[in-house]
Parts: sequence; C-alpha cells; structure tokens
Amino acid sequence: MSSADPITTEVVRNFVISCAQDMNASLWRSAHSAIIYEGKDSAVALMDEHGNMLGQSTGVPLFIGAIDVCVRQVKDYYGDDIHEGDIFIMNDSYMQGTHLHDVTAIGPIFHEGELVGFGAARAHWNDIGAMDPGSTMSSTNIYQEGLRLGPTRIVSQGKRIREWYDHLKLNTRLEGATIGDLGAQIAAIRTGERRLGQLLSKIGTDTYRAACQNIFEQARLLDREAIAAIKDGTWSREGFLDNDGVDDEPVKVALTLTVKGEELIVDLTGTSGPVAGSVNCGASQTESLLRLAYKTMISPERAITGGSFETMNVILPDECMFNAREPAACEWYFTGLGLLADLFISCLSEAMPERSTAAHYGDSMVVGFFSVDPKRGQWISIEPTAGGWGGRADSDGESALINLVNGGFRNIPAEVMETKFPVRLEEFSLRADSAGPGRNRGGLGVKRRYRMLDDNHGALWFERSKTPAWGLNGGKEGKGPEITITFPDGEVEHGLKMRARALPTNTVIECQTGGGGGNGDPAQRHFEAVVRDVRQGLVSREAAHREYGVVIRDDGTVDEAASVAR
Repeated sequence: MSSADPITTEVVRNFVISCAQDMNASLWRSAHSAIIYEGKDSAVALMDEHGNMLGQSTGVPLFIGAIDVCVRQVKDYYGDDIHEGDIFIMNDSYMQGTHLHDVTAIGPIFHEGELVGFGAARAHWNDIGAMDPGSTMSSTNIYQEGLRLGPTRIVSQGKRIREWYDHLKLNTRLEGATIGDLGAQIAAIRTGERRLGQLLSKIGTDTYRAACQNIFEQARLLDREAIAAIKDGTWSREGFLDNDGVDDEPVKVALTLTVKGEELIVDLTGTSGPVAGSVNCGASQTESLLRLAYKTMISPERAITGGSFETMNVILPDECMFNAREPAACEWYFTGLGLLADLFISCLSEAMPERSTAAHYGDSMVVGFFSVDPKRGQWISIEPTAGGWGGRADSDGESALINLVNGGFRNIPAEVMETKFPVRLEEFSLRADSAGPGRNRGGLGVKRRYRMLDDNHGALWFERSKTPAWGLNGGKEGKGPEITITFPDGEVEHGLKMRARALPTNTVIECQTGGGGGNGDPAQRHFEAVVRDVRQGLVSREAAHREYGVVIRDDGTVDEAASVAR
C-alpha cells in the first residue's frame, strides 16, 4: 500500500484548499445574480470519491457540513451509473436540509478513467417557482415553496439534457439568471476537476489517496485531543424564536451539551416542532450547523476535513423542528439555527471560560425587493443584514458583522443596488446604544434605510426580539431588531415579518438590527473605553451613565468623582 510522507501530505492539504478557492472564484465571476457574485450566498467543496471533505473555500459555512451528504446521496441513487462529464443537481429540503432555493450541483472527477473525487457547488437561486417571487414568508408545506428536486442528472457525459433544462426554465420567473447561475456552478466544478487533475498527474492517485488518509486521521486525532482537554460536565440552555411566520406563538429551541472524555454529546430534546410555519430544518443541515458552532469554539484555526467531528454525537428527536419530514415547510430553515448556535456556544463557554462569547444578534434579517411586472422587467433583490456579535472573554464583540451561519455572505452594496434596481439606500450606519453593556460590550447592530424609486414589491423577515442577544458573566443583553415602514401618505407600520406586498413609489423602510450581548459586569468596563464609545457615537451619554455609571460632561470629559459615586 502506498504512503505519503509529511511534506507530501502538507502539499496535498494546501493544494486542495487552493483548488476550492479557485472553484469559488470561478463561481462568483461567472454568476448572473447579485446574491451570488456580490452577496456570496454560495459554497464550494472538493471531495474524495467517497464524499469525504478535502477542500473548502469561503462562502456560507452553514452549507459546507451538509454538502458531503448530497454527494453520498447522488452516489447511492445512481450507483455505478456515474460517468465522466456528468453533472447532478438537487435541492430537496429533507435530503440536503436547507430551503429549495439552495441548489447543489455535483460533478464526478475522473483521472485516467478512474473515479477519484467529486466537485460540488451550492448557490442560492433567486426564484425557484414558489407561491411568492423570491422567498415566501407564509408557507405551511413544502409544496408551496417551489420546485423540489432529488438527485437529478442534468448533464450527461458533457452534454446538456435538454428536457431538464427546459423544465427548469418553466419553473422560474427568472429564466436567464437561473440558467446562468447553474452554468456558473458547473464552471466551478470543471475548475476543480482541472486543478485536481494537475496534482494527480504529478504525484499519482495512490500517493494522493495516502495523503488524504493522513489528513483525515490527523483531524480525528486533533479533535479527540481538543475535546479531552475540556472539563467533563453537562450544560443546558433554551431560547425562543418570535414565531414561525404563521402563528404568533414563540417557538422553543432547547439544547443540552455534555462533554464526556473524548466525546461531545448534543441533545436537542425539548425543542418545539415540527411547527406549522416555515422555520423547520432538515436533519443534515442541523448537524451542519452544530459542526459550525463546534468549529467556532474548538480549533477554529484548522480546516474542516472528512476526519473532523467524529467526536460529536447529535441526539435529534423524531418530533422536532430541526428534523423536518415531509410535508413540513422549510423556507426559513436558518432562523432557528442562529439561535441554536448561540445556545451551543453559551453552553461551551461555561466549559471553556477563557473563550466565553455572549450571544450575537442571531438571524439573517432578510430584506427583499422585487418587480413582478413583465413589462417593466422582472427582478429580485434579496440580502441579509449585518448586526452585533457578543462580547468575548478578552475583547468587545464585532459590530456590523454578518451572522454566524452565513460567514462570507454579504449585503448588497449600495452602488450595485442603486444601479440595478429602482431602490435607493439612504442610510447605512451603526445603531447607537444597541450593544449589550458589559466589561467587554457587545457589537452594534446597523441601520439601513431604503426608499422605493418606483412601484415595487417587498418582503421582510427579521427575528430575535423575544430572545435578543443575551450576555454572559454579568453582561447584559443587546437590543432586539426594529422595523419602521413609512408609506407616501404618511401611514406608518411596525413589524418584523412582512409577506410580499406592494410598495408604492417613495415608500421608506428603515431596518435596525440587534446588538450583541455583553460579557462581564458593565461596572468593570474602563472609563476610557466608555468615553471612547461616547465620542465615537456608539454609546449615548445617557446610556454611559445608566449602564456603566460613567458621568460625561458636556465637553466630553469624565466627571470621575460623580462616576465613582454613581
């Protein structure tokens, strides 16, 4: 049996990561939709022939841990009927875990006639034929959410399957962008195929496979050592989503985490569900989220591979919103995952106080605008909104950062939005006083104000007002989100979720996201840090006095005597 020395193993490890980065660059540069080429709502991966992760790149990290599941499902479905040049796609919520907009494209990679791996690219398609353009807020079953595909061959040995391309065109409002984005995903897979072929031509398949096994085994060993170094114990947390988008009842998310020797056990017993609305999530994506939260706290400096996470055991009840079964609606599957991630990190913060991190604002806070008038041109703009992250054991939380599940996902730049769509972004600023007070305060949320320059339609999905970002170690919670809609006639509405509706010209929507929780007693925050926050407009003088006991004079100086007394 062939072997690979440590140097060769390191060359392969870094090569496959570089290969994935090239794949992602190809996807972003070729995509037709702004949500991909600007928003980066995508992920790519390079796998071995068994579906084990080898290389990944920046994008939406929530996707990465579930792409290997898709590869294995394609292998199971097609068996030996997989050929060089084939491309398969799938988006089924119960198979890959996400909503139907996330389409995963998979292609086998052959070298000298032998199957040696797979390339995969998942990307968000703006329209998949649901009952509303873009994303629907009020679905109660999967059949209302669009075209649903299990593993489907769409390219056979390098040749498009015409009837499947025609079928896709008939099931989307955005035919050109949809087919263009699919082409970009295929280009990413072909890039991975070409780059991996260059490596295999130099070192051969035997040495390559031996290096891959070394990479997997190293990951297993390092994970076991990392878990064994954490003190044994059991910790529990729970929180509530505002609602499921249909009923106005809070939705409970519960987690119990146990560390026992080299094993980490995550038990979701006690979580609501399945629920009537669309916050249900497929099991594979739930496990992917827990992998992401795990990686946030445990050895985040190391890349994920096929040998990672074998120390983690997930207990997922049959009747649970995170274990969705047909016909549960899954359009907003990620909403509960953001809360679940915070619960996981808070539990592990008790076991690892040196890395403790308070909760973050927690949801994607999605803003969508679109036109459904064929005469004026149909278009869809969907973007997440950044917010505040929790204060850490050794520093303040980050401000204006995308939420944990989305990683490299970004909002649409004002220049792109105003060039492509009849929408003006009038304000994009930090939201003062939104951060949770603490010795290390939370990060600040943001404010984004949009004005409609034409008669458009819009939709909103904001969360975490009932369980805003909580603090740790005496820190306080951050502010929750707020939305104000002002119509041209002066009528004003408030609410965090809005199903697709008409927005007349000059309608103004102001969205404010939540701040992160504080870490540590606010009274222990240094005077200088509070004064700096006030001078920078992050904290008001009133909040400095109320939350931190710091009295600041009109000229911006600190009244130390009054502050000490306070």
